[in-house]
Amino acid sequence: MNRWIKNIGFLLFCFLLVSSSSFGQLPDAPPSPGPDARYKADIMVMVAHPDDESLIASFLAREAIDGHKRIAVTFGTCGNSGGNTVGYEQAASLCAVREIEARRALASLGITNVWFLGGVDTAHQSPLISLETWNHGAALERAVRYVRLTEPDVIITWLPDYADGENHGDHQASSVIANEAFDMAGNPLVFPEQVTASYNHMLIGNLTEGLRPWQPKKIYFFTNATHHDWLKGQGPVYSAMTVSPSRHIPYYELGATELSYHQTQEDAGPEGREAVYKSALNYFKHPVQFILGKSLVGGTRTGDIFEGITPGPIPYHASPGYQPQSHEGVALELGGPYLFYQRFWKAYGLEHLASLYPPEAGVGPGMGISVPLIIRNDTDSAAKVSLTATYPTGWKEESGSAIYPVAAHNTYPIRAIFTAPAGTRPVWQEISFKAAVDGKTLGSVTLRVSNTPSGPVATLRR
Repeated sequence: MNRWIKNIGFLLFCFLLVSSSSFGQLPDAPPSPGPDARYKADIMVMVAHPDDESLIASFLAREAIDGHKRIAVTFGTCGNSGGNTVGYEQAASLCAVREIEARRALASLGITNVWFLGGVDTAHQSPLISLETWNHGAALERAVRYVRLTEPDVIITWLPDYADGENHGDHQASSVIANEAFDMAGNPLVFPEQVTASYNHMLIGNLTEGLRPWQPKKIYFFTNATHHDWLKGQGPVYSAMTVSPSRHIPYYELGATELSYHQTQEDAGPEGREAVYKSALNYFKHPVQFILGKSLVGGTRTGDIFEGITPGPIPYHASPGYQPQSHEGVALELGGPYLFYQRFWKAYGLEHLASLYPPEAGVGPGMGISVPLIIRNDTDSAAKVSLTATYPTGWKEESGSAIYPVAAHNTYPIRAIFTAPAGTRPVWQEISFKAAVDGKTLGSVTLRVSNTPSGPVATLRR
């Protein structure tokens, strides 16, 4: 027995001796590389087409050239379904040209990190149609990837709202995806293959991406809506008339220079970029106005976009998410983008956008306008719903007013179509709808409309 105990003790001593010796000789592991600093961004601009960024080019010049801010730009599409003012290139070839134009335009401001989501340039006014043609999930995956790669503090995108003059479906789709990416990039369970650790970053052919979750800190919007009376106090304003300390010219001239590279989309003529530059100068003298979407780091609504921002990451901030509402009886509501945004704003913590202005649409003189409606029947019995429209004098109703059979616990989508009178002065008016069952009014909805000279077709960017 004593001999057995002595043997066990000897073996334990040898084990401890070897273990101690082994630990003392452990090699140092190589340092773990951090995020690639070449792509770190202070600002990520997420828009739909090459030249969309030009709307805020004087601001980008200020921040990139004199503010020494790192800026990245992501385009939803290459903008290849429009015309070509300088050559015969169209379709895929025009796409290649416009990608180069965009990169050269932004390089004039020192911005070189430029990506494309691969969406299809879609000439339509519904963000839902653009999201479908873009392959929403694939485009969102790329957007989240670029946010995680560049780790921006601020995202700037189009205003996610349907307004007179700002109703291009692609613009809206880029904003929807930007807001989704803002809320999703910090969540490791969203596209987890992107943030799964690459255990050997030197291994060729590894199948996960090795990025890190990243929560942006602020998101801002801009718009080309035809009216701006509601913009005051919604966010910071930046003058384009200020002279650049380093370039010794006003920022509006730098903005016009940036636009001048987009020759296929402008009336370049024989003078080329010079003609575009000259024609854009007066436009770029206008200040750049932003709308604060949300801030996770405090600050004031009209303060500088970097107010409250400090270096380094912040914790992931979950959005409220979609919460279904209970409905009773039979009801009427605006459908399409209007209904979508009412739900979208609540899900992404943007409820304040609902108070900027009432539901509206613009239409050119003599042109038609389509109003999406939904009748909802949340009862146990089928209902026959009478829909009647009231519209301005001189307008013509093509379809809409009728009796609609709506099954129990079902909905009936409607497109009410009206034609605006020709040759009238632009003025805000209203189209209203009333729903009734057996002569009893159930509710009504109103859409304000303006027969603007530009009309909705002019808002379909190239």
